Amino acid sequence: MPFKLLTEPPARLEEFEYIVEEKNTKEPSTMYIRGPYMGAEVVNKNKRLYPLQQMKAEVDRYVTEMVKTQRAIGELNHPASAEVNPERACHVVTEMWQDGNVFYGKSKVLSTPMGQILKCLINDGVRVGMSSRALGKLDEQGGGVSKVSDMRLVAVDCVADPSFNKAFVNGILESKQFVVNSNGDFEESYDKFERGIAALPKSDVEKYLMEQVLSFINSIKSKL
Repeated sequence: MPFKLLTEPPARLEEFEYIVEEKNTKEPSTMYIRGPYMGAEVVNKNKRLYPLQQMKAEVDRYVTEMVKTQRAIGELNHPASAEVNPERACHVVTEMWQDGNVFYGKSKVLSTPMGQILKCLINDGVRVGMSSRALGKLDEQGGGVSKVSDMRLVAVDCVADPSFNKAFVNGILESKQFVVNSNGDFEESYDKFERGIAALPKSDVEKYLMEQVLSFINSIKSKL
């Protein structure tokens, strides 16, 4: 089963706090955003359910590998990628903790160009929240609900308009499929497809392409 790029809209934006800390008048102030980042064991707005133990294990990994090493950067709005682009980073997650089925976090707004945009939006009264971006497999449970497995948290991004975010994601991001390559990294299925053609003798390329086209057609028929 291929991996899907999954993004979830934030909780109610009024649940997020914007904190400004000042050391003294000579140093610039630091802005933080704090609130609920992810939730488990409840069917969310995207009709997906995340098992608590899987989410906890993945959050623990993310905290150890990314948060504690100050590498847990997030972008302003979700990109159409399963990779984090440092040039679009607007915040860095400094803390994540669990309270029941909800995982809360605190992020520092960066002094990057995107961070400055985010800071201006908040100062001008725009409500923003955090939205998770992860890879995972979907298992249909009936009633339009999907259960997520093999979750791999990519980033927590900052979004200002959940309704637009949902439409954007469903139309572009979640149409992509990802596979695990020989190095254990995730890559788009298209990249694997290209390499498959390059590795074949020219005499076998036509046959390979025909097999891929038929496989694609059959996958569409199975969903009708």
